[in-house]
Amino acid sequence: MAEIGRDVGRAIALLKAGEIVAIPTETVYGLAACISSDTAVRKIFEAKQRPFTDPLIVHVASVDDVVPLVTDFPEMARKLMESFSPGPLTILLPKSKLVSNLVTNNSPLVAIRIPAHPLALELLRGLGEPIAAPSANPFGGISPTSAVHVQSGLGAKIPYILDGGDCGIGLESTIVKIEDNGKIRILRQGGISQEELQLFVSLDLDGIESTETVVPGSMLSHYAPRKPLYLMEGELKTKQENIGWLRFNALLPEVSHENQIVLSPSGDLKEAGRNLFSALHKLDSMSVDEIWAEKMPNHGIGRAINDRLFRASVKRA
Repeated sequence: MAEIGRDVGRAIALLKAGEIVAIPTETVYGLAACISSDTAVRKIFEAKQRPFTDPLIVHVASVDDVVPLVTDFPEMARKLMESFSPGPLTILLPKSKLVSNLVTNNSPLVAIRIPAHPLALELLRGLGEPIAAPSANPFGGISPTSAVHVQSGLGAKIPYILDGGDCGIGLESTIVKIEDNGKIRILRQGGISQEELQLFVSLDLDGIESTETVVPGSMLSHYAPRKPLYLMEGELKTKQENIGWLRFNALLPEVSHENQIVLSPSGDLKEAGRNLFSALHKLDSMSVDEIWAEKMPNHGIGRAINDRLFRASVKRA
């Protein structure tokens, strides 16, 4: 099994040797490889059993580090990065020859972000080059927000997990693209809410989450537990036993409290987002047959939580 530790130097040495390591970010734990090595990047896809058609996000230490990786860095993109980075915002930009087609699935665009976790930034600065880092879990499964989650999912396939504690945001980054009209289109809901972005830029809300551009985490089925998960809308429609319940801010009084997890007793959507994946991991480990999840209020970070729950849920015909 993978070694778990806080030795940034060891993680850097492994990356420089062409290995993959799990690293903490403020969103979820990532499975990292140097983008300068296609051999190392392939190890990410192999360990996760991720299809090569699903592009990766490139992580850098600063806004200046973006410049060599792109052929155009519009003022709007720079403004966004300076406003929200380090943090959970990823921007699609036209890639330079330094970014392999393996990273982008042959797309001319590369997804770039600056993580906010201090250990991730220390690693990037010490490494001195960008890394590709999708979530450190088997493809399609629940995203990891702790070193233990990574160990459980990929521990047998990777040499090292850099332990940075529990992730502070707990939801993947928001992915955006600058349109020809100068507006920003959200391609994936995430840790920066639509409302937060609207304070800085004009959003193209008609094109929100369009499937025209393939981005990480946009597949219809994703983030899923092993147990079947159903979205609960409106009043309770089942009282059958052996169900795990994922609730927003209050327990269901008419069913057993033992198998219920409340994401935020105070009704704080950011707290709910931070606790989402750890709650799903816990429910998935319980002796239950299926999981029923309450939809969140569909505003702020609630949109990103609902997106994850929808993609994790069993789709009914």
